[in-house]
This record gives sequence, structure tokens and C-alpha cells, in this order.
Amino acid sequence: MIISCKKDDGSVERVSTDDLSALEAAAIEEAMGDTPWRAIEDRLRAQDPTAMRAVLWAFRRREQPGLAFAEFDVPGWRRRLSARIERAEIDEVLSNIMAEALAKSEDSAIDAVVPHLRKLADNRSDIDAALDALGKGHLVRHRQDSEG
Repeated sequence: MIISCKKDDGSVERVSTDDLSALEAAAIEEAMGDTPWRAIEDRLRAQDPTAMRAVLWAFRRREQPGLAFAEFDVPGWRRRLSARIERAEIDEVLSNIMAEALAKSEDSAIDAVVPHLRKLADNRSDIDAALDALGKGHLVRHRQDSEG
């Protein structure tokens, strides 16, 4: 996941959960009341402010080792923080849905999740690329044809 934080000067700080160390991930779990990492990822996808703040806090601790989670705040978080999924996560979601769809010989499950993935994607073109990689590029073209 990419966590973006818009700074007061208008610049945007972007950090990726892929760049966290195991110790940093464990510190986030502990700071969030021993919440398992999988639940933290779910909360990030739901734009949970505590989860986004915790990831940003872990990165800030690299330069400020004594920074306490309870004291780390992001004023105006609604307009400043966002979490977006990356290509690897898009591939994982679509691969899981693809396996289920193949078992049922249908594309409807993939077609149903694509709008949600587009909303969460850091780079929306990753959705089309992931569909093409799965051999489901026809779903992209079908969607565009039906919209236009």
C-alpha cells in the first residue's frame, strides 16, 4: 500500500508498506493494540486514519527514534492522508478472483471488483495491465465500449 500525506507546503510524502522492515511492521501492530498485520492492511484499504497514521509514524521514527505513536498526529487527516493499492496487490486480488472465476467459468466476479480496484489503485493503468496479464483484457475493452 502507498500512504500519501499532503504536507503544509503542498508537497506529498509517499511511503510504501513494502518498504517497512519486519520490526517496523511489528511496531505498528503493537502500537495499534496488537492488531494483526492482515487486519491493518484491511483497515488501510478502508482508509482508516489510525492505520494510515501508524504507517507514517513508522517511517518518521527512522529519523526521530524517540517519536511516540500516542503523540504523533496528522491534523486535517481527511484531506491530507490516503492509502492506495499498488500493482502487486492488484495482481493478488485479481489472481484470487480469477481462480474462483475459472472454477465457475465466469467473469462476473472480476468485472464486479474492477471499479473498486480502480478507485483504490495508486496507478489506475495498473488495473488494465493486470487484467491483460491475466488474459482478461476483454473485460477492460468491454467496460470501455459500454461506457462510451
